[in-house]
Amino acid sequence: MPSSTVLAGLAFMFSASILLQILACAIYNNWWPMLSALMYVLVPMPCLFFGGGSTQFLISRDGGGWIDAAKFLTGASAVGSLAIPIILRHANMIETGAMFIEFTSFFIFVCTVMCFHRASLEDDW
Repeated sequence: MPSSTVLAGLAFMFSASILLQILACAIYNNWWPMLSALMYVLVPMPCLFFGGGSTQFLISRDGGGWIDAAKFLTGASAVGSLAIPIILRHANMIETGAMFIEFTSFFIFVCTVMCFHRASLEDDW
C-alpha cells in the first residue's frame, strides 16, 4: 500500500485540481466551465468497468474487444476534458482566462492520475 505521504500528496493534487476548476467558474462569474468536470467523472469509468479497477490495462498490449473499448473511452473522455473549454471559448461562452485555468486544472489532474498509476505499480496493492 502506498505510504501516507504519497496518499496525502495525491489528495492535495486532486484537491488543487478541483479548486482550480471551481475558481475558473467563480472568478469570471460563469459556471459553464464546470461542464468539463463531468469529464473528470467519466475518465475513470472505463477503468472501473472494463479494466477491473486497475490502471494496468492502459499500458498493456494485450487486449480484446472490451480492453480496446476501455482504452478508447478513456482517451475520448480525456480529449473531451480539453475540448470542452476550447469549444466554450470559441463560442464566447467563457473568458480566455477561464479556459487557461481549466487547462491548468486538467494538467494537475493528469499528473495526479499518472502519480497514482506509478504508485500502484510500485506498491502492487
